[in-house]
Amino acid sequence: MMIKDFFVNIVEKAANEALSNKKLGQAEKITASFVCETPKNPEFGDFSVNVSSLARDAKMAPPMIAQAVAEFIKAEDFSVNTVSGFINFKLEEGFLKKVVEEIIREKENYGKKDFGNLGNGKKVNIEYVSANPTGPFHIGHGRWAALGSSLAEILKFTGYDVYQEFYINDAGNQINKLAMSLELRIKELKGETVEWPEDAYKGDYLIDCAKRYIEQNSKEPYGEFAKKDMLRLQKDLLEKFETHFDCFFSETTLYKNNEVEKCIKALDEAGKLYEKDGALWFKTTDYTDDQDRVLRKKDGSNTYLTADIAYHKNKFDRGFEHLINIWGADHHGYIPRMKASIDALGYNSNNLEVLLGQLVNIIQNGEAVRMGKRKKMVTLDELVDEVGVDATRFWMLMRSIDTTLDFDVDLAKQKNDQNPVFYVQYAHARACSIIRKATEDRIDTETGEKLLPFVKKEELDEILNKAEVSNLFDKDDEKSYDATRKLILRLEEFKTTVEAASRMRAPYLLCKYASNLAYDFHHFYNFTRVLSENTELTKNRLMLVVSTKSVLASVFKLLKITAPEKM
Repeated sequence: MMIKDFFVNIVEKAANEALSNKKLGQAEKITASFVCETPKNPEFGDFSVNVSSLARDAKMAPPMIAQAVAEFIKAEDFSVNTVSGFINFKLEEGFLKKVVEEIIREKENYGKKDFGNLGNGKKVNIEYVSANPTGPFHIGHGRWAALGSSLAEILKFTGYDVYQEFYINDAGNQINKLAMSLELRIKELKGETVEWPEDAYKGDYLIDCAKRYIEQNSKEPYGEFAKKDMLRLQKDLLEKFETHFDCFFSETTLYKNNEVEKCIKALDEAGKLYEKDGALWFKTTDYTDDQDRVLRKKDGSNTYLTADIAYHKNKFDRGFEHLINIWGADHHGYIPRMKASIDALGYNSNNLEVLLGQLVNIIQNGEAVRMGKRKKMVTLDELVDEVGVDATRFWMLMRSIDTTLDFDVDLAKQKNDQNPVFYVQYAHARACSIIRKATEDRIDTETGEKLLPFVKKEELDEILNKAEVSNLFDKDDEKSYDATRKLILRLEEFKTTVEAASRMRAPYLLCKYASNLAYDFHHFYNFTRVLSENTELTKNRLMLVVSTKSVLASVFKLLKITAPEKM
C-alpha cells in the first residue's frame, strides 16, 4: 500500500471510531472522503489529512474535529499532531527504515505490487509518431516518440496490457508525389535535366534513395521502393531512439481487406451518411462536431478521415479496450469527428483518448532558431547524433506536452550539473562509485599500507539479501539527520509519482522526480559520511545508497534512458 493511502485509511478508521463513540457532534455517518497530502510547512509533519469536510455533518469547528479523530489514532512508528482541521503525521525512524528495506527487497519491482488494480490488465493500444513514409522524422516526431514509448513503460508498470502501434499513411496522394519525386531524382543522377513541380518532395534525402534504387538495379515501382526505403530509415532511427513498436500498421491493408468500404456501409446503415453536391457526407454534427464531414469526394476518392475511421474500428475489433492517440496540437479539430465515428459505429467514444502535444523550439546560442531557417539539426536523426539518445529523450520528456518545449542544444551537450540529464545520471553513477569504493581494497595515504575494504563484497551481498536496516541516522549531526530523512521520504515518493504519471499520462513528472531525487542524494552525500570505520553504520548507509541507485534505475527504465555506472 502506498503511504498516502495508508494514512487515509488510518484517518477513515479513526473517524468511524470517533463517530461510534459519539465524539463527532451531530454527525450520524461519515460521508466525506479524505486526501493525504504533503504539508507546505515541513514543521507540521511529513503527511497531512484534512478532516474539515466533516464539519457540515458534525456541526463542529474543524480544529475540534481533528482533535476528536486524532484521539482514536494508534501511532506506530509515526507521531501525530493536529493544526486547525488537519491531522499531521511525522514518520519516525522505524517507519523510514521499513521504506529502505522494502526497496532493497523489491529491487526493480519496488512499487509494482501497489499498482496492480490501477491498470488491472486492461488492453490499451497506444498509437504515436505515425509519420508519413515520405521523408525523415522532424524534431516534433522525437517528442511523440519519447512520450509514447515512455508512457507505454509507465502503463505497463502500473498494470496495463499495452500494445504500441505506428500507423503508416501509405495510401494517399503523398505516395504518388513521392514516386514522382524519386523518379526526378533518378533522372538527375543520370544526367537528365528535369523540372520540379511545386508540390514535389525536394529534400536531399531522396538523392540517397535514388542512388540505392540505381545501385540495386531495382525494377520495383518508384513509390513502393521509396516508401519501403523511407520506412526502413524511420524504423532504424526509432530502434536507435529506444522506441519499439509491436506493430507497423499499413493504411493500404484497410483497402486490401475491404475494411474501408465495410465501414462506410456500416455508417450508412446507421443512418449517418447523406449525399450533397456529388460528395458523401458523414453527419458528425449529430454528435459534438461543429459541421458535417466529407468521407468521399466528388471524384470518388476518399478523404483521410474515411480510412482513419476504418482504422479505429479495426483497433476496437482487435479487442483493445482503450485507445490512446498522441497527436500534434494542430489536430485538435480532428477529435470530435473521430469520436463521432466511434459512437456512430456502436462503440464508446470515451474509450478513445487523444493526447495533444505542442511544438518543440530548438535553442542555439541562447536564441530560438526558426524551423524554416535552421541549417543544422533539421531532422530528429541529426539532433540525436548531435546530443545523444539519452539527452534527446530526457529533454523531450521534461515538460508537459501541453506546453511548448524549448530544447537547448548547447545545454543538452554539456557534461555538468547545469544539464538536467547529466545531473540525474551522475547521481546514479555516484551511487555506483560509492558502492565500488566500499568493497575495494584501500591504501593508507600516509603510510602506503594496504587496508581491507570498508565492507567485503560478500558481506554487502549478505546484508542486501537480508534487507534489515538497524541504524541510518546520526542524531548528533542535525544536517546529516535531516538529509537522510529527506532522501528516504523522496525514495518513498516514487510510488505516488509513478501513479500520477500513469493516471495523468505525464512522464514529465518522472523527470522532475529524478531531478529532486538526485538533488536529495547529492545533498545527503555532502552532509553524511557514508564510508567510515564504523562498520555497522557503513553497512546501513550503503543500503540507503543501494536503494537510491535502484530507484533511479527504475525511473530511467520508465523514461527509457541508460543508468550509467561511471561518468
